[in-house]
Amino acid sequence: MTKPNILIIMVDQLNGTLFPDGPAEWLHAPNLKALAARSTRFKNTYTGSPLCAPARASFMAGQLPSRTRVYDNAAEYASDIPTYAHHLRRAGYQTTLSGKMHFVGPDQMHGFEERLTTDIYPADFGWTPDYRKPGERIDWWYHNMGSVTGAGVAEISNQMEYDDEVAFNATKKLYDLSRGLDDRPWMMTVSFTHPHDPYVARKKYWDLYEDCEHLEPTVPTIPYEDLDPHNKRLMDANDWRNFDITDENVRRSRRAYFANISYLDDKIGEILDVLKRTRMDDNTIVFFVSDHGDMLGERGMWFKMSFFEGSARVPLMIAAPQMEPGLVETPVSTIDVCPTMCDLAGVSMDEVMPWTDGQSLVSLGQGGQRTEPVLMEYAAEGSYAPLVSIREGDYKYTRCALDPDQLFNLATDPNELTNLADDPAHADVLADLKAKSLARWDLDRFDAAVRESQARRWVVYEALRNGAYFPWDYQPLRLASEQYMRNHMDLNVLEENKRFPRGE
Repeated sequence: MTKPNILIIMVDQLNGTLFPDGPAEWLHAPNLKALAARSTRFKNTYTGSPLCAPARASFMAGQLPSRTRVYDNAAEYASDIPTYAHHLRRAGYQTTLSGKMHFVGPDQMHGFEERLTTDIYPADFGWTPDYRKPGERIDWWYHNMGSVTGAGVAEISNQMEYDDEVAFNATKKLYDLSRGLDDRPWMMTVSFTHPHDPYVARKKYWDLYEDCEHLEPTVPTIPYEDLDPHNKRLMDANDWRNFDITDENVRRSRRAYFANISYLDDKIGEILDVLKRTRMDDNTIVFFVSDHGDMLGERGMWFKMSFFEGSARVPLMIAAPQMEPGLVETPVSTIDVCPTMCDLAGVSMDEVMPWTDGQSLVSLGQGGQRTEPVLMEYAAEGSYAPLVSIREGDYKYTRCALDPDQLFNLATDPNELTNLADDPAHADVLADLKAKSLARWDLDRFDAAVRESQARRWVVYEALRNGAYFPWDYQPLRLASEQYMRNHMDLNVLEENKRFPRGE
C-alpha cells in the first residue's frame, strides 16, 4: 500500500478564536476557507505551551514542556527526543523543513533530513529567563508594546523577507518532489513566522480591512490593578508603563494582524496550487496549525504567554481521507498532532507511547470520543514559577504556586471574565480538576527543574560568548555545482529528470 505524503503548514501566533469553523467569515482567506471545506476542523485546539519554542517542541514530540525540558525560547531541545520527523523518517519517509521551528541547541535538524532555510530566531541560550531575578526585564529581547505603537504598512520587513523565502523554497521543493526521482513518500513542514508581531503588513493586504468591523477588541482594557497576578507580571514584562497605547494603535495593530492572515493565505494558496498542478494533492494529507495565539488587545493584553483563549487557543485543520470533513468541538491539543500524523501514515509510536502526552485525533474525525483532558504548561518570561492548566468539557482550570486558582466556564463565559474558583456552586468542579492537576503535576519539582535548567544555561551562554563564538544557527547548504547543468552531468538526462509532467 502506498503511504500518503504529508504537508504540514504551520503559522505563528494565530489566534484560534478567529477560526470558529475554519477562518471567520469576514477574513479574506479564500485558500484557507477552501482547505477548511475539505478538512476536519477542530474548534477548541490548545497549544502545549503559549510560547514559540516550548509550543513547537511539544507539537513535534507530542510531549509537554515538563517532559521535553523546553521551558522557554532558549532551552535546548535534546537530540534524544523523537519527533514526528524521526518517526516518519524511520518508517521510510523523506523529511523536509522550510521555515521556522525555533530549535535551540547544536542539533538543528531533529529528524528532518533536509532544511531549506535558516531559522528566524537565535539557536543559542541568550534568551534564557531567570527565576532568580523576579521582575527583571531583559530589554534587548523581551517583548514590548512598540509592536503596537509601531503598527502600520510596509512593503518589506524582517518577517516578510523570511516568509517570502519560506514559501519560495517550499514550492521549489514541491516541484522537485513531483519529478519522482526519489520514490519514498515525503513529509514537508512549511512553517511561517506571520502573523506574529510586529504588526506590519503590505498595503495590498492592509487595504482589504479598511472597513473591517472587528478592529475593536471585544473586551475593553481591564485596569492593571484588577488583573490577576500572572497577567500583571506579563504587563510588566511587556513594559506597558513606557508606552501610551491609543485606540488608534489598537485598531492599526489588529488591522495589520488580519492583513497578515491574508498575506499568509496567498502564500498557502501558492503552495497548495503547486501541489495540485504537480498531481500530488490526491495522495497528500494536509495539516494546518499554529504554535500559539495572540491576545490582540483583548482586556488590554497583547501577544501570548497566558492561558486565556486568545493566547492559548489555535486553529487546527486536517485534510485526510481517513477523517470526515466537519467541525469537532471536543477540546484537543497541538501535542496530539504527532500521534495523529503517525496514525494516518501507519507508523507505530508504541516504543515511546508511555512517554507521550498526546493522542491520535483520527477517531474524532470519524465521530469518536475523547476521554483525556487537554493539558498546558508555561514556565518562561513573565512567570516567576510554572503555571499549569487543564481544559476539560466546558471548564478551564489554572494553577500556580504563587497565585490564586482560576476556573472559567467557557460555555457561559467565553471571554473568561468570571473566576469561579471561589464560587460554592462550582466547588465540586474545582475539586475534581484540582485533583487531576495535583495528580499530574508536582509544582515544586517542576519549579526546581526550571531553575536548574536556567542556571546551567546562563553559565554556558556566558562562557561560550567569551572569546571566539561558534554559532549553532542552521546554515542552509547551497551546492551550486549540483544545480542546473554541470559538466559531470548528462544534459539529456538532466532535462528529462527536471521535467514534470514528462511526455505531454
